[in-house]
Amino acid sequence: MTELTRRHRQRMAEPTRRRRWPRMAELTRRRRWQPAVDRLQNRVDRVQYRVARTLLGLPAGWQVRLCGQVPVIRDGLTLDPQVQFLLAVRARLRLTPLERLSPTAARLRTRREAAAATGLPIRVGTVTELTVDGAVGPLAARHYAPIRPDPGPHPLLLFLHGGGFVIGDLDTHDQTCRLLCRYGGMHVLAVDYRLAPEHPFPAAALDAEVALRWTLAHVTELDADPDRVAVGGDSAGANLAAVISARLAHEDGPKPAAQLLIYPPVDRYADYPSLQLFADGFFLTRAEIDWFQQCYAAGADRTDPLLSPLNAPDLSGLPPAIVVTAGFDPLRDEGEAFAAALREAGTEVLFRREATLIHGFANMIDLSQAARTAMITVAGELRALLER
Repeated sequence: MTELTRRHRQRMAEPTRRRRWPRMAELTRRRRWQPAVDRLQNRVDRVQYRVARTLLGLPAGWQVRLCGQVPVIRDGLTLDPQVQFLLAVRARLRLTPLERLSPTAARLRTRREAAAATGLPIRVGTVTELTVDGAVGPLAARHYAPIRPDPGPHPLLLFLHGGGFVIGDLDTHDQTCRLLCRYGGMHVLAVDYRLAPEHPFPAAALDAEVALRWTLAHVTELDADPDRVAVGGDSAGANLAAVISARLAHEDGPKPAAQLLIYPPVDRYADYPSLQLFADGFFLTRAEIDWFQQCYAAGADRTDPLLSPLNAPDLSGLPPAIVVTAGFDPLRDEGEAFAAALREAGTEVLFRREATLIHGFANMIDLSQAARTAMITVAGELRALLER
């Protein structure tokens, strides 16, 4: 190799080296400062929600004027003014749509928003971290025991959180579980099932079924009443609750005494009018629904009862159900179709539409008085059902 060739190759290589090292240094700096950036973002979120919570105390008319909007009326329903204000505030944040984030980033943002939106923890008796059996190993769980003004044992609710099978955890739904425990006078056992896309369909359903069987077998160890065990959840968790209630219904052995289904997605096959009516602008969007479906059950048979319990061949003999939908929810119509199908099959159903609310209201109890009232009502109805 001539000296000229050697120098030429050296000159060609040098710019690459000079470009590479600053990039690596930049990445190192980002990693070093990321925790501080996250803490700052958490503080900003809390301040924004604190300001929003203060403004929510204003009269309803003022809240609508602050949005720069007129009251939202759709399908003959009027959106709750507090919820309309919250949606307007959230829209001004110009957040990246959830479906454009990675699952990891989506979970981080969900946890951050939940923490910022939560007020003082609702007081319960005790809160204990534990593990329960899952389909392939132990699952993290959290046991909320009620304050005991009356003699026990008390009922127990196995609660499965929402989040499209992709996001959500024990912390995002901590306040919801506390409310159900406090105002329902019952034990609540929240279980952290495996999430997609790392664990696709039917991993969540299998985890939920094993967790329910574990709960029914160990209920007395939790100091709860073995004859009054319910299973429930919100959104994806409600789907899982419906699926596993049907799975155990025709078996010998212990079964849940009731099911609580809060805005359940129960049919991933049919196209319901509410999917179009509320496709965007009401917290849960059609694009997010499609993304959750792609993450959880890409390629799966959408009529499979493990995914779409409305398509189960036999809905008879199921435990009594409380089905709650939201008026401004793209999942509204399928949840109401499920309530009707359960009734037609002879299952006792207590159905209620929260006409002024949106999907996710179970997690908005510190921001919306209507959401808080709705969830307190749900807790009381479940306790009354279990008392029977």
